[in-house]
Amino acid sequence: MTTLLKKIGISGYKSISSKHPVEIELGNINILLGANGSGKSNIISFFKMLNFMMSGSFQLFVEKAGTSQVFLHYGAKHTNKIQGELLFENQSEHNLYSFTLTHAALDRLIITSEEIGWFSNNKAVLYDICENSNFKESALIKYQDKDKKDVLLSETSRIIHRLLSNCKVYQFHDSSPESPIRQSSPVDISTYLQAEGNNLASFLYYLKNTYPSYYKRIASYTNQIMPQFKDFYLEPNGNGYVSLKWTDIYPNDYVFLPEQFSDGTIRFIALATLLLQPEKTMPNVIIVDEPELGLHPSAIGQLAAMLKEAAMHTQIIVATQSTGLIDEFEAKDITVIESDKDKGFSTARKLNEEELTDWLENYSLSELWNKNVIGGRP
Repeated sequence: MTTLLKKIGISGYKSISSKHPVEIELGNINILLGANGSGKSNIISFFKMLNFMMSGSFQLFVEKAGTSQVFLHYGAKHTNKIQGELLFENQSEHNLYSFTLTHAALDRLIITSEEIGWFSNNKAVLYDICENSNFKESALIKYQDKDKKDVLLSETSRIIHRLLSNCKVYQFHDSSPESPIRQSSPVDISTYLQAEGNNLASFLYYLKNTYPSYYKRIASYTNQIMPQFKDFYLEPNGNGYVSLKWTDIYPNDYVFLPEQFSDGTIRFIALATLLLQPEKTMPNVIIVDEPELGLHPSAIGQLAAMLKEAAMHTQIIVATQSTGLIDEFEAKDITVIESDKDKGFSTARKLNEEELTDWLENYSLSELWNKNVIGGRP
């Protein structure tokens, strides 16, 4: 029975005001459309923060940013807390998770409220799990392992933790010679694709040996955007590392190094590997920030096809400002993210296909965006 993330609510986080929270209803495919600075990447960052919270590394996430001030809307003097709420649904259950992060001394963020719950008889049943917490890390991690008398509560905590842990944010923007996606990786860390493609070569090696049909499709899609590409050459060295080497279609024995992929090609390979992998290895939710960066315009169609295929098995959330990409989707898939120019906060508005029926008879979605009919312009 598939459980979907149906709604997220965010308040006080980065460009999102505590007085004007953002609520987004989610389906299988979710395209966050907006200009630079609109706040769409901040919504992606919210999910990345959840990943750290679910792994017990929330304070590390804050320390990496240097100060809690960067997370609070206009800083601690203006906003002293961040709130989040997520609703999960399947055919028989509705699970809730909400939390509050509060500014504390030494520019820290502490978890002052955490609730899990479910719907019963159309009413939300909520339990505060922050009791006996140190307020530094999510109590959800410890709570699910405790021997609780309330079996339903324990099971709900396990389900929610598993679901949130399996909402993965991916970003392959760094394609420099020193980037993670170009590096060799150990064969023994190959059963899932890491967030920045650190183990891209070893994950492809794993797919080649375990799911050969999926591997061949990734190679086939790569050939579509790089016709001279023949196949990957994935041979572990004596130390158990494998590199993203490759061969071309010409009759020679030359093996190319990962540095000989163009920036756009290696980003596409990472995206193809992420989106065309087997259902068994996929995260519950795949979240990608501006996947179109560095891709040739002719590759956007293949990217859209891969996103749609992945959405048959998992949920997809993509932040973009690509006109070519949004034309590959329907209006109902798109949520427009804008920055209120007068008051300085982000807003989110899901497009209504019925309201746009007359417009869509004569114009594409990208044309409506350029005309500022649907909003989301600078």
